[in-house]
Amino acid sequence: MATKKIYLYPLWLRIWHHVNAVLMLSLILTGVSMQYSNPDYPLIRFDIAVSLHNISGILLTLSYFYFFLGILFTSIGRYYVMRSQGFFKSFYLQARYYMFGIFRGEPSPFPVNEERKFNPIQQITYNVIQHAITPVTFITGWALLYPESIILNVFGFSGIMLTSLLHVTAGFFISIFLVIHLYFITVGHSVTSNLKSMVTGYHEIHVEDEAAQEPEENKLAEKPEK
Repeated sequence: MATKKIYLYPLWLRIWHHVNAVLMLSLILTGVSMQYSNPDYPLIRFDIAVSLHNISGILLTLSYFYFFLGILFTSIGRYYVMRSQGFFKSFYLQARYYMFGIFRGEPSPFPVNEERKFNPIQQITYNVIQHAITPVTFITGWALLYPESIILNVFGFSGIMLTSLLHVTAGFFISIFLVIHLYFITVGHSVTSNLKSMVTGYHEIHVEDEAAQEPEENKLAEKPEK
């Protein structure tokens, strides 16, 4: 089957992605170690875990702003813009594909091309993670780094406890996202094709599939003639 390669991942994005992955893993491992620390059998010695967690959090904050500027001032930002027209229909089609079609060898309803890197479910997931949950993690993390900035009492509850709970909860959702993300790395034309894309910057697509399949958003945008 004929294939072609399209350049979807510029160097700055690939560098950010790999640095981000290392820092996220560091935060998860040190966070779990601190959460379930046992002085007799520590996963990571507590004082070391605290230092690594703080350093990783600071570096990840800087990394996030680097990514955010890239979204604002490069062409990558267009992939995150969501369309309201036909959204629920698009979401249903992609969910159906994930639940059934992918196991039957059906073509993706929203194949990757130069104008679309994310399908509807990926788009909403990345937006929620990057622009909602991740900022919550940063804000609560920095607040815990400087606990004197936290309101001591919130409706009778400890402000530090609530901040810590929110921080752990946001971190849990990010951890779940990473597990799912790792699984979907293997869902491509081959088990390693998506991983190779994040190394080389080029995504491989099947020309026959691209030519035979009309993008679903075009179908959804069509209106019946009156």
